[in-house]
Amino acid sequence: MQQNIDRERFYRDILNHSGFERFQVRVEETDLLVIAEKNLKNEVETQAIKQRDIIKKYIKGHPEFYTSFSPVHCESDEEIIRLMCDSSRMTSTGPMASVAGAIAELIGRSILPLTSQVFIENGGDIFALMHRDFTVGIYAGNSPLSLKVGIRVSGGNFPVGIATSSGTVGHSFSYGKADAATVLSGSAAFSDGAATYFGNLVNANTIEKDLLERELEKFPFIHGLLVIKGKEIFAWGQIELVSF
Repeated sequence: MQQNIDRERFYRDILNHSGFERFQVRVEETDLLVIAEKNLKNEVETQAIKQRDIIKKYIKGHPEFYTSFSPVHCESDEEIIRLMCDSSRMTSTGPMASVAGAIAELIGRSILPLTSQVFIENGGDIFALMHRDFTVGIYAGNSPLSLKVGIRVSGGNFPVGIATSSGTVGHSFSYGKADAATVLSGSAAFSDGAATYFGNLVNANTIEKDLLERELEKFPFIHGLLVIKGKEIFAWGQIELVSF
């Protein structure tokens, strides 16, 4: 997601409900929007600094962790390193493909004892545990469907991870040409890596739906996939599309 886009346009269903605190935390490249039952800015900032420091220290001793576009061998007792490496292995991407989702996920889990509901967005990648349904708008660059389509996410007692990769928007590296590849799963880190993987598959002038359906068989943890390229759209699994 481009940071100059008003985030309220993406998460309006949550922001329109009373009983939540909304705040932002920025630590270097990490830019978090947090919605929770109380203001936990200090706790979130502390965790963001901690997780970033862990990653930076690990990279110093293992530079391939940062540079590789494919899974690498990892040896660490740190939860965020293990999570990123697990995601890398499960999605056939480099560990850094999951960094934004992993940071959002671990921060979200760390504050759940303090708030029964939480929504954390980090550069367009989301960790959420909300008891009510909410809608996430999909920003797809110059596609005519950009910000015209959203996905409705069911509330519940289990967290969800939502991540979007794009070959035409933002700074993240992608081999593909998808305007948006959005993955819904139970983990923000796994969704982040999988969104990169499926975004990389969209290279033709049209979406190869048969290819995407075949590849989805390799990813049993994915609950839903949405791919947008130009005027085309592919939706699979637990994806409820809504006008946005």
